[in-house]
Amino acid sequence: MSNWTNQAADAIEKTVATVRDRTVEPAQRAAKVVVFGTLAVCCVITAALLLSIGGFKVLNYVMPIWAAWLVLGGIFIAGGLFCWTRRTGGSGV
Repeated sequence: MSNWTNQAADAIEKTVATVRDRTVEPAQRAAKVVVFGTLAVCCVITAALLLSIGGFKVLNYVMPIWAAWLVLGGIFIAGGLFCWTRRTGGSGV
């Protein structure tokens, strides 16, 4: 009789482990990707903002302020045009 109970307990444990491996593990991975992705995006945006402010301050020492605005504006316009050319075709919007 004890052999039957051990087999039943092992079958239940195996079933629960299989269900956990197929449901909980992928959900945990997805949650980690979302959390770390959000953190990385926030860090990249902050770094880009600080670099553009620092670049503007450095350009102010080298050239007149209107030329610094012109240089940074040209860089941002060039970056925007590059992104515009790499976009995928949408639904006509």
